[in-house]
Amino acid sequence: MLEKPGNIFITIYNTIYMIVNKAIDLGQGKIISIETGKMAKQADGAVVVRLGDTMVIATVVSSKKTPPPNQDFFPLQVEYREKYSAAGKFPGGFFKRESRPSEKEILSARLIDRALRPLFPDGYLYETQIIITVISSDQVNDADVLGGLAASAAIMVSDIPFRNPMSEVRVGRINGLYIINPDINELLESDIDICIGGTNDTICMLEGEMKEISEAEMVDAIQFGHTAIRKLCALQSEIAAEVAKPQRPFTPTAIPAELTEVIRGLCETRLKQLAYTPLAKEERADQTALIYHEIIDSTLEHFKAAISSEDIQADASKALCLNPHIIEEQIHAIEKRVMRHMILDDAKRLDGRALDQVRPISIELGIIPRAHGSALFTRGETQALVTITLGTKKDAQSVDTLTNSADKTFFLHYNFPPFSVGECGRLGSIGRREIGHGNLAERSIKMVAPSQAEFPYTIRIVSDILESNGSSSMASVCGGTLALMDGGVPIKKPVSGIAMGLIKEGSSYAVLSDILGNEDHLGDMDFKVSGTKNGITACQMDIKIDGLDYHILETALEQARKGRLHILGEMEKAISSTRNELANFAPKLTTIKVPVDCIGMIIGKGGETIRSITEETGAEINIDDDGTVTIACSTSEGTNAALATIKSLTAKPEVGTIYIGKVRDIRDELGAFVEFLPKTDGLVHISEISTTRVTKVSDHLKIGEKVKVKLVDVRKDPRTGKTKFALSIKAVDQEKPKESNAESN
Repeated sequence: MLEKPGNIFITIYNTIYMIVNKAIDLGQGKIISIETGKMAKQADGAVVVRLGDTMVIATVVSSKKTPPPNQDFFPLQVEYREKYSAAGKFPGGFFKRESRPSEKEILSARLIDRALRPLFPDGYLYETQIIITVISSDQVNDADVLGGLAASAAIMVSDIPFRNPMSEVRVGRINGLYIINPDINELLESDIDICIGGTNDTICMLEGEMKEISEAEMVDAIQFGHTAIRKLCALQSEIAAEVAKPQRPFTPTAIPAELTEVIRGLCETRLKQLAYTPLAKEERADQTALIYHEIIDSTLEHFKAAISSEDIQADASKALCLNPHIIEEQIHAIEKRVMRHMILDDAKRLDGRALDQVRPISIELGIIPRAHGSALFTRGETQALVTITLGTKKDAQSVDTLTNSADKTFFLHYNFPPFSVGECGRLGSIGRREIGHGNLAERSIKMVAPSQAEFPYTIRIVSDILESNGSSSMASVCGGTLALMDGGVPIKKPVSGIAMGLIKEGSSYAVLSDILGNEDHLGDMDFKVSGTKNGITACQMDIKIDGLDYHILETALEQARKGRLHILGEMEKAISSTRNELANFAPKLTTIKVPVDCIGMIIGKGGETIRSITEETGAEINIDDDGTVTIACSTSEGTNAALATIKSLTAKPEVGTIYIGKVRDIRDELGAFVEFLPKTDGLVHISEISTTRVTKVSDHLKIGEKVKVKLVDVRKDPRTGKTKFALSIKAVDQEKPKESNAESN
């Protein structure tokens, strides 16, 4: 470990502050430093973490106000913010200040939240806010995993009861060699990009994308990352020991044993009978709610008769026996224990399936007539309606982050309306969960999407969840793949996804395939794995317990592989390969290359020419700086018309070629000036108009008339230096026409 010699002490208003700064070399030049005591001293805890010239500050504040007695959740808020000033940049748009968080910031906050939340002590329900701010960016090292490390370190140096440090790292792999915290240039060469969060003993969070790696390679990458995580956790513990801030007193609520016994006697048998009865989600929910309601009433009646006000004054914990919220919590604990033992002891699940069995799958394709591809994917009681829309580069999404400003041409949007779980709810802005699930599904499919060179479309996938009972994000992966194949998008291979669960009690454990919502809620793990038949393309894992055994991880990955292949087999029955043609209403793209010096001619003054082509043909035209012209139109007629116009605009005058031109001016005794190429005029001399004698040009030609002309001579005027073109109408009739660009189109 690298460490600055000694600590620094400063005095402000007679208060002594100690500045602690320690650094660690994780190898390959990745030196991370953690400093506390200098900034944000009024927060409960604050640290600055640095890698290269990328720096983040993390602060934590936890309320000392006692939570209300009926509160049943931990109000933890994790916010991650990137300041444009950190990279010496101005925010884009009209208002020159940061506003709502970007998708990148939301996804980074989720990475940190998911890893930290399970590590707070049970019963700690005090409002807590963690804010991570990127204050410097070298635009090479991403700050997201530094934010996770900083957040944990800030809690460790605070007085919050949290003594199990967590660290996050990113793992990449180039030419078979694993790398800790690869920078953005290294990631371009890497076949793995996985963020790992963990403690000294366990992995508690995974999220990443891979280029079809094997399950064994996945485990190797996780173990490699865990080695670095252990070093960072040890560094945090060292810093916390030096700061030595006393821990605030915290005593979790102790539930009277008599309350637990009464509730167990009233509901354990009923809940067990219900658990062993396979039911649909809504029916199970209704019967469970009825049991809760009856048991709460019965428990309150029992203790109202048994406990007097004098009993409560003598022992305050007696009041808990009369708290409906506490009673409900105890019923829930029994329900959880019943379900878990049913799985561990009898290998039986709530819906009667085997532990490794995937629910029935049904697939319908092309059900949305105007979409460019669609699929309805149903697995058990989870259903996703997925559509694709194909567009041009003008439809690409502008991205402006500290490390990336490239336009995004492939994206997946995930929507989770309240009716999908039989609830009423407000339809407002997109939530963090929807952004996170959409990002996971997008990363899963992106690995098999065609490149822009192969398929120069902007692709938007929309997954609308119509029903949900377990892993709608993996349904979005399957539905998204099917919709792309239905729409004729040439993906490399089909991708499917499956969510795995875990029930673990002591040394006993059970890995569950294709988990239900209740199995996720009452279980110990939610591990989503997606990929092709050849390997994994994306994963996301959240663990609620300490001490995940790598043997269990290997078992889960192998079981996920088998489930993934089963689902791919069901998908192949519906559609075995991508359709040969795009959907009828999808824009057809035609690409040609023109000389760079012709780009201005196609665009025209103020965009006049390109606008007129679009108006006349209905085609959308996009021109790259290298002269690549992409024509998008839903009809072949519009495409051909736009193509012909562009070719004529960029054509070079060629002697001997016949053109269709328009008469622009007439000089009766001289001849007619004809525009035979855009912005290019030539003279048809009076002697070249007809094989017979012409005395007056206007007797033979009219302004605006279209005529066939042959280019017979090109020369420069010695006085002006201008190029002059000699045209002939007579020559067209005298010999067989040589086909021109204009005529051929």
